[in-house]
Amino acid sequence: MPTRTRFTIWRPLATAAVTALVAALLTPAAAHATTPRESRPVHSYDNAVREAVWVDTRLDGDGDGRTDRVAVDIVRPREPAEQGRKVPVIMDASPYYSCCGRGNESQRKTYDAQGRVEQMPLFYDNYFVPRGYAVVGVDLAGTNRSDGCVDVGGRSDVLSAKAVVDWLNGRATAYTTRTGTTTTEADWTNGRTGMIGKSWDGTIANGVAATGVKGLRTIVPISAISSWYDYYFQQGAPLYDSGPDWLSHYVNSPDARARCAAVQRKLVEGAPRTGDWTGLWTERDYVEDASKVRASVFLVHGLQDLNVRMKHVGQWWDALAQNGVERKIWLSQTGHVDPFDFRRAAWVETLHRWFDHELLGHDNGIDREPMADIERHPDQWVTSAVWPPKGTRTATLRPAAGEQAGVGTLGLRPGTGTAAFTDDPRLGETDWAAAVDTPTPGKAGFVTGPLARDLRLSGSSRVTVTATPTTATAHLTAVLVDLGPDTIRDYAASGEGITTLTDRTCWGASTTGDSACFKETRAATTEVDHTVVSRGWADLGTHADAGKGAPLTPGKAYRITLDLAATDHVVPKGHRLALIVAGTDRDLIDPPADTPTLTLDLSRTSARVPLVGGAPAFAHATAGHAAAVTPEAAPRDGVRAPREPYRVP
Repeated sequence: MPTRTRFTIWRPLATAAVTALVAALLTPAAAHATTPRESRPVHSYDNAVREAVWVDTRLDGDGDGRTDRVAVDIVRPREPAEQGRKVPVIMDASPYYSCCGRGNESQRKTYDAQGRVEQMPLFYDNYFVPRGYAVVGVDLAGTNRSDGCVDVGGRSDVLSAKAVVDWLNGRATAYTTRTGTTTTEADWTNGRTGMIGKSWDGTIANGVAATGVKGLRTIVPISAISSWYDYYFQQGAPLYDSGPDWLSHYVNSPDARARCAAVQRKLVEGAPRTGDWTGLWTERDYVEDASKVRASVFLVHGLQDLNVRMKHVGQWWDALAQNGVERKIWLSQTGHVDPFDFRRAAWVETLHRWFDHELLGHDNGIDREPMADIERHPDQWVTSAVWPPKGTRTATLRPAAGEQAGVGTLGLRPGTGTAAFTDDPRLGETDWAAAVDTPTPGKAGFVTGPLARDLRLSGSSRVTVTATPTTATAHLTAVLVDLGPDTIRDYAASGEGITTLTDRTCWGASTTGDSACFKETRAATTEVDHTVVSRGWADLGTHADAGKGAPLTPGKAYRITLDLAATDHVVPKGHRLALIVAGTDRDLIDPPADTPTLTLDLSRTSARVPLVGGAPAFAHATAGHAAAVTPEAAPRDGVRAPREPYRVP
């Protein structure tokens, strides 16, 4: 993507409406005199074609002796087909259309008496069908009206959605009923498909793109997984007390639960709670197949998403960049929240322009605009021509012992001495950060002096520690913290940074059975004295092999590198940057079998942090401050402790 910077000015929707009205009044000759730059709502939504087909996946996941068919619900404009014109497709493949619902209002598919979709969740069909797109909702295998079994990001999930892309491009067979023999073709589409979806839906978009399927032109993964191992573990440390078998059972249809016992057993056997890497995880690692991706990627994620954590963004983004994939990214301050609910008007406008460019070929300039939009403060956004920004370089920061045990310094010079802490599963990152200037037994903290200028972190960090445990098992956490007052989105609250209101706004056309009007939201904020900006975890037993843990020898030193999640955060002038190393991060990883004390060798412990300007920027920001930091008398307030972690992406 070009890197030329220019300011992004979002055209108000009212202006867009006026433009559409003027265009409608133009004579046909005048309308065709210029190349279109924006699709317009010229088709009837009320009169749209609504139909269902069942696509043959050529898999037999449930072992019943016949290949599985997945249900595909379609809403498409009637007029183009009548005029002999073909339309592109916006597709959302999901396991949630009947069990759990989609969007902030948990909408489910509903059907009329003939079995045709009456309500398609979310605004995509209401908004895009009048603009000349077909919107397709796919029930993943094992869910709603589809055959087969959910296998949580594996071949069944991915290939059941890929089969639909193949059918849209004339390479697969679909039937007019679930069990019948009458076939049907997608002769109304040009095959150009864009996949979109939040969480599991966006994850499937990642997985289908990683197959390299032809016809998939773009994907818009929102809060999506890039490798399923990293949803359940990080370097051997368990993030949840359950595995993919629980999740499969959760979303499988009642019929599928009765016939999918064999798939459930494979999920249990292939995902041991030891955290060891297995073939099951290899099958569900889309990052390794990034070289196959043909589609462009517009990625959206919350910097404080503690469900699908930011590690998924960093590794996927970097792999796509290495393979020259066209990319765009939005990073919000929220948790696991859809952009429709944290930046609605700008999101609809941007998504419209993105699909117009990628699926209709309109030269609207979106490919020449800044690559990244980042929420710096609630509802305050900045852009970057590329992401991470030019000039971002890794700086090696080194912890050193301070005048008090467990209260150290962070700088560029190699440290000496040791720091020790005892794992306390009752504590987590918010507790450690609140007491960073106080000697406490549960953590080791290292802090810069107040910064003389802003310091921007952008990308993924790595923290290498040399630790000596007292027990045969031990878990480690490393976090980077901005120490200073701020107003942030309250990502740890139930709304994860938003408050849902009662008023509604409308985005597209409505019918009696499918309203285009959705509840408004506003930012839910909180005042804090510190902000955790990046996190990483590991089982120390994976020191020699990230894919396989081993018992530790008490009293022996081990060296391990923790991958911290990607971030983009500015530590303002006057704030301090802290590195905290501790054990179990309460509610974010599960504790080990033992309760170890770990001693860090500070001469062999460091953090590699991506900074705009690199090490010189850090040196300038911290110049003039003594190594020692004066402890503060009172604990520092942050967000409340994160709620019990999700087990559903």
